[in-house]
Amino acid sequence: MINTLKMYEELSETMDSKSAKKIVEIMGKMYEDLQNTVTKVEFKELKDEFGELKNVVKELSGTVRELAVAQQRTEKRVEELAVAQKELVVAQKKTELNVQELVKQQDFTNKHLSGLGFILENEAYVFLPELIRRDLGITLKENLCRKYLRDKKGSSIEVNITGRGTRDNEDIIIIGESKNYLSEKLIDEFIRKKLKRFEGVFKETITPVIITHMISGPDVEEYALHKGIKIYYSYEFNEQKYGIRLKTSL
Repeated sequence: MINTLKMYEELSETMDSKSAKKIVEIMGKMYEDLQNTVTKVEFKELKDEFGELKNVVKELSGTVRELAVAQQRTEKRVEELAVAQKELVVAQKKTELNVQELVKQQDFTNKHLSGLGFILENEAYVFLPELIRRDLGITLKENLCRKYLRDKKGSSIEVNITGRGTRDNEDIIIIGESKNYLSEKLIDEFIRKKLKRFEGVFKETITPVIITHMISGPDVEEYALHKGIKIYYSYEFNEQKYGIRLKTSL
């Protein structure tokens, strides 16, 4: 006879009591049926196999238990990930709001700077002619203005400040740029995007100028002069505005 109580106790160690009880009942019934239908030799062989089967069942029950524990861990991890996902959603919404606010601020700044640029250009149209006559010996034949000019490839380029004039017997065309805050990098961009593209286009000699509120460093003005570009500062317009000549250590 098999010891069903012992088998039940062993199985209960690795599975719930209800399942262990059911397995013991089934194995007990199988044991009785086999005992009634086979010879002693066959019964002994079957008994041995039955013992092996019991071990297999025990191992399987242990595996099931491990899987159950692993599933619990997985479920817990999924819950943790779900919570983390909710925190990420909140953080993402805050980030989106911050980005939107930055875009609005940048928009406002760009519009503000653009407005300052137009003011600077508009003052240049009024006060720059006298400055370039004084410094460069150029007498304008037309008003300075903002307009589109065609480059050597036929493309239209917006030029902040332009106008034609003469110096002695030489015909001149002013090609000017307006920058609120001038750096060497912006000077190079002006040369590459404007002056280089107008090479060989006009019968007049190109005279480049840049007007600005301030420069990014002490070497910017010297760099511009080295490139053949004259810089004018917005404060220089005060000479014509108020009839005074301001001195600067720049």
